[in-house]
Amino acid sequence: QVQLVESGGGFVQAGGSLTLSCAISQLTAHTYAMGWFRQAPGTEREFVAAVDWLGSGTNYADSVKGRFVVSRDNTKKTVDLQMNSLKAEDTATYYCVASSRMGKIANVGGVDYWGKGTLVTVSS
Repeated sequence: QVQLVESGGGFVQAGGSLTLSCAISQLTAHTYAMGWFRQAPGTEREFVAAVDWLGSGTNYADSVKGRFVVSRDNTKKTVDLQMNSLKAEDTATYYCVASSRMGKIANVGGVDYWGKGTLVTVSS
């Protein structure tokens, strides 16, 4: 059974940094695009960032562009999301996702696998 397990969430002050990590198991990780979504209370899940299977192509939501960096290590089967200059509006549960198509990973319907999420709280 495919498992995506997030870690690294927590509490941070505005302006601070946090790095999330996703461990991938039971998945031929190097053939999947990987990424992150987030969901704040009372809102829909939204795309945050994604990286293609090679690790060379990336895509970011406008709201995080220039502040967040997504990367992957296919040898270790991990995907990281480095979050800098955090704002209160970044507070959400962050989900690691996998999709067989990089072009579809930014849409909820294009995601093949979801992690259970890790909570990030940014205080202002």
